Amino acid sequence: MELISQQTKAIMEGCKERARAVGLRFEDETLEYVVTNRDMLELTPKIMIPTLYDYWVHDVEVLREKGKYELYPSNPYETVINTRPAISFYNDNNPDWLNVMIFYHVLGHIDFFQNNLYFRHTWDYDLAGQALADKRLIARLRSEHGRWVDYVIEFARGIDNLVDFHGELSTLHRGKKDCSARLDFFFDVFLQQQRPVSTSEYMKEVEAYNLACRDLGEVGEQSFFAEMVRKYPEFEAAFEKHQGGKRQKKSDLLQFLIDHSPMLNSEENLWMKSVLQIVRSTSIYFQPQIRTKIMNEGWASYWHETLFMQDDRIRGHEISFARVNASVTAMPRVGLNPYALGMRLFYFIEEAANRGCYTHDYRRLRDMEQRRHYDKKLGKGREYIFDVRENYSDFTFLNSFVDQDFVDHNQLFVAGKRLNEERMTWQYYVKSRHADDYQQMLFDSLYHPPKIVIDEVKSQEGALYLNHNIEGKPLVQEYIANTMLGIEFLWGGTVCLETSEAEVKTEDKEEVTPEMISWSRVRYQMKERKLERTVL
Repeated sequence: MELISQQTKAIMEGCKERARAVGLRFEDETLEYVVTNRDMLELTPKIMIPTLYDYWVHDVEVLREKGKYELYPSNPYETVINTRPAISFYNDNNPDWLNVMIFYHVLGHIDFFQNNLYFRHTWDYDLAGQALADKRLIARLRSEHGRWVDYVIEFARGIDNLVDFHGELSTLHRGKKDCSARLDFFFDVFLQQQRPVSTSEYMKEVEAYNLACRDLGEVGEQSFFAEMVRKYPEFEAAFEKHQGGKRQKKSDLLQFLIDHSPMLNSEENLWMKSVLQIVRSTSIYFQPQIRTKIMNEGWASYWHETLFMQDDRIRGHEISFARVNASVTAMPRVGLNPYALGMRLFYFIEEAANRGCYTHDYRRLRDMEQRRHYDKKLGKGREYIFDVRENYSDFTFLNSFVDQDFVDHNQLFVAGKRLNEERMTWQYYVKSRHADDYQQMLFDSLYHPPKIVIDEVKSQEGALYLNHNIEGKPLVQEYIANTMLGIEFLWGGTVCLETSEAEVKTEDKEEVTPEMISWSRVRYQMKERKLERTVL
């Protein structure tokens, strides 16, 4: 692994100038490395962070990837990580014209990392440096405690998908431009819970606040509350009581174990808390990448296609680019390609915003011909997709913009699968072309960890009671025993897990529908490394 040559670095700097000219924003400093396929295979299990702590599972994954590579050799073009400065890796046999395309793709990723609000907890964080410090700490702990360090890592990583990413994000970067605590309480609690008002009255108060801020600037909020105190005399007392009350801080399972585990808080086991904190902080750091994969890859693909075709340095390589680009952004008829879906959705949003299709007037139209030919020529599409890039995650992105117009425009459908009993082969067929069905298929493919909370009322006599809030998906039963075994070790006592399990009420071979499923509540108990299951 080595830094790219000065000639290739000059190509990258030229790409940066062109990317900034169209509105992409990113820090000046970046690091680019040339790597072999073997380097890629060894870095992949570490999420491409060379300084990430060592763990035996990484070695197993490297062996697995090497075996797959021998059977199906391929060249990964690039990968980029969200560090300060941003680090990207490039295959050692990429020609210059291909690097131009790849550099634009990477700059799209970096722009997304450094401007999407779901990444804001990473903006002032040196991941590579912190990972190196964590690696050295774990190496020192291994020299002192041996294999127990790996046990703690394994048990912690078994539940690191349960970290409270949104809770952590909500506590960060509340600057002067954000709403004050008084304003939050007035609109979110007082007018909705303590002194409920009608929707029209609520909107009048919002408009009154906005008008005060527009007319009076910095003293607008003060003037607004002077009027509200006269209108609602009880507000001040309610706000003071709210401020005086203790705010209940929610914590995820890993943080709860760090704070309250009798076993971890014993003097001889305090070192384990450092390991859990490393696993938790690393998981939280990468949560937004899991939750924005379609957007992130779509945004990068949109820009590598847009900027490459405008770059005069690649003349004569258009056909080669088309071949590579098609392999990356082709829309499969069965399955999901995040590059293709995200890129097409950004193109669709840009075109629709240019025509004014996100206005109230357009949404009121019911005639298909009028909707098809509607065009206000607003020309705000590029500005609109930059706003989408900043404020959305995969779920909100798909939920807001995958509509029937998009599905029809791209001729998308949900594919079904059935067995041809005569030929004993699987057949795929068009199951639905409705946007709601296609959207649900996309939702089902998104990362969605279970919501498991600590029930402190039921956690009695030294036991830890966990409650799984069912959201239509049961836990994977084959993982319950080992995961609860790890939690029992970290807690140092009995662990109970209350969850729901599904049972299908039909023996029909046709596809299962929600109406066929009945849910029963069960409790698992791990005590002294023995698992018991009880139907409630």
